[in-house]
Amino acid sequence: MQRVKLSDTLEMSRLVYGMWRLGDDSNTSTAHVEAKIQACLDQGITTFDQADIYGGYAAEAVLGNALRANPSLRQKMEIVTKCDIVAPVGRYADAKVKYYDTSRAHILKSVDTSLSEMAIDHIDLLLIHRPDPMMDHHETGAALDEVAANGKVGAVGVSNFRPWDWSLLQSAMKTKLVTNQIEISLGEISPFTNGDLAFHQQHGHPLMAWSPLGGGLLMAGNPPVGVVADEIAAEFGVDRAAVAVAFLLAHPANILPVLGTNNLGRIKRVSDALKVKLDRESWYRLYEAALGHEVP
Repeated sequence: MQRVKLSDTLEMSRLVYGMWRLGDDSNTSTAHVEAKIQACLDQGITTFDQADIYGGYAAEAVLGNALRANPSLRQKMEIVTKCDIVAPVGRYADAKVKYYDTSRAHILKSVDTSLSEMAIDHIDLLLIHRPDPMMDHHETGAALDEVAANGKVGAVGVSNFRPWDWSLLQSAMKTKLVTNQIEISLGEISPFTNGDLAFHQQHGHPLMAWSPLGGGLLMAGNPPVGVVADEIAAEFGVDRAAVAVAFLLAHPANILPVLGTNNLGRIKRVSDALKVKLDRESWYRLYEAALGHEVP
């Protein structure tokens, strides 16, 4: 498995296992969660993506139960988590409205809670989950610098930020932001032309791509994409999901797809995407199908 260097102290596997559905599975036993982790590790997938809000603020604890049962797993993993979304569920059930909180107090509390829930002593990568229209970039930047300096967090980044949001926050920080996790897939191709991908490619920031299969809709809908993906899949002996992921891997911007299936059999096939080598013409066949028309 190719590894991608995000900073002097952090490398991640090119494919990332997303745990946003971990708490939604009917089986959250430690044995079942450990089996999912091991299925990833067997393929060289060592990076696991979490967020405090996943599973109604329960998914981190599900992972933590597995790590308590088998602490040796932690040494084989890079753990990513996110904070700043406050939704009226779980521990924030009393909130009157869903909102974002990028205050120092909230970030520090979120980090400590995530460490406790996941039974770990440091977070490899912390992301601000959503741009906050109320963000005081000096306060937020200083808080991220603080958790990086005190060792609770190895590296920091953002999620769903536009280039100007990134630049604003980075302007108030000593620590370098290392990645932006955004939605990119054959079902969401706007980052290829709206400046998001170009900005990060220009500055050498590897991107993480959430929902690389379009939340599963890509596999069931969009017949033009499905037809082309199936033709390419047959050529390489894989399924269309592998082709959709390979579409992102083929781009020179160093995109790290975050795959979140709960099905153990599918988890074991995640690395099939590495078998697919798309040439430029094949890449554009998929892109054209996603556009719904040929390029200008």
